[in-house]
Order: sequence, then structure tokens, then C-alpha cells
Amino acid sequence: MKPTTSPPVSDDDLHAWVDGRLDAERRAAVEAWLAANPGPADELARWRSLNERLHARYDPVLDEPVPARLLAAATRPRPRLPLLRVAAALGWIALGGLLGLGSGYRLGSDTPVWQSVREAPQARTAALTLPRQAALAHAVYAPEQRHPVEVGADDEAHLVAWLSKRLGRPLRIPDLSAHDFRLMGGRLLATEAGPGAQFMYENAAGQRLTLYVAADAAGEAGTAFRYARENGIGVFYWVDREFAYALSGELERDALLPAADTIYRQLAP
Repeated sequence: MKPTTSPPVSDDDLHAWVDGRLDAERRAAVEAWLAANPGPADELARWRSLNERLHARYDPVLDEPVPARLLAAATRPRPRLPLLRVAAALGWIALGGLLGLGSGYRLGSDTPVWQSVREAPQARTAALTLPRQAALAHAVYAPEQRHPVEVGADDEAHLVAWLSKRLGRPLRIPDLSAHDFRLMGGRLLATEAGPGAQFMYENAAGQRLTLYVAADAAGEAGTAFRYARENGIGVFYWVDREFAYALSGELERDALLPAADTIYRQLAP
């Protein structure tokens, strides 16, 4: 797709042009370049077609209001559970479809501890959309066979530098080799807060996990470690200082938890 000479516009410009995110001056410059360099036209048409199909398929889901019962649960104060009641609390919450609306599973020590989450209602509402966004990105890209990632693991240094620049803060890629998942690579994503990233892992059986990373525009000090299930995709998610994270996979909670725990610990300051 790339011309033999270095183009005056970048791939980021082309993506932004397809997405309609360029200002008038930059759009004119890109269109002038495209008129002189018709080579990428077919690829850009495919990008636009994919955008249209994704919007047609998933925009109605993303626009659905958060159910009132979930908002009520998210804003209802919860008492801190004594440690002696942790086992009972775990059993009770396991019966629910969503883990952690009122309480969180905080990792980072050898013993999981349930703790209350005191966030602003709008922060809780945003947190409720995180697992949905991550599961959606997993559902779109994990089945891909030819192009599951934009930059492969063989160019990890470039991948980290590129995505760190786009997100405006340094990124780290967790290592899941202890769980027999190898890094395949990653890609740039569009999130509600701006540019985001997705890192993909695969094991010998062909199972794939994706780590969704978005800049935390609100700058929250941290929210509890939570679990949700979205259309058959398990998601562990949390916010830690500058980033919101979500690990997704078509695995049951107990099978996904060890990898999520490892990522949480590796990314902890």
C-alpha cells in the first residue's frame, strides 16, 4: 500500500481521514496527496467499509442506556466487609452476573481483599462501559487470522514507542509466558477517552486473550479490580492512575483470573 517515496502524510493521517477526524486544512492536504498517490485508494475503501459495518452492527449496543438497576447498585454505599466474611461474600457475589458493582477485588497482595469503592457516580457509570468496550474490541479482532494485530511481537520496541506516543504516556506490555500465552502484538484503538491500545496473546491451543488499555482522562487514583461477562466473553477490568485496563477472553472467570492477576501485579507501580 505504501508508495516507494516517503509520503507527506502518515498512516495516522490516513486513519483520521477515513474516520472524518481531520480539520479542513489537514483534510485538504491529505486529499491532495491521495489525488497524486492513488495506490492506497482500495485499502482506504476497505477501512471505510469496515468502519461502516462496525458502526451498523455495534452502535445500537453502545448507545443503549445503562440499566437503572445497575446505576442504582453502583451508587449505593456499601459497607466494608470484615476479613472473616470474605469467603461468604465471595460465594454470594459469585451467584450474581456481574462482579464488583458495589465492591471490588483488589489484587496486589497474596490475599485478595474485598473493599468498598467510593467513586463519583459519573466515574462509576464510565467504569460500567469499560468491560463492554473491551469485550467488543476482543470480539472484533481476536477471531482475525490474517491481521489480528497491526504491529507484531517481533517489533515490540516499535509497538511500545508508537502506542505510548499516541496515548501520550509510557506504556508497558505485560508478560504472560508464565501462563503459556505469548504476545502476538498490538494495535491502536479508538476509545471514548481518545486513542487506546489492544495487546493480543495466544497459547498453543489457539486461545486468545486481549488487554485493552485506555488513558484515564479523569485521573482517578484507582478503582477496584472487577469482573464482568459480556456475550460470552469474560472481562477483568480496573483503573490504576493514568490508565484503564481490561483483560478479555472466552474463558471462565477462574481460568482468566490468574492471567489478570499477573498483569495487575506487573503493571502496579
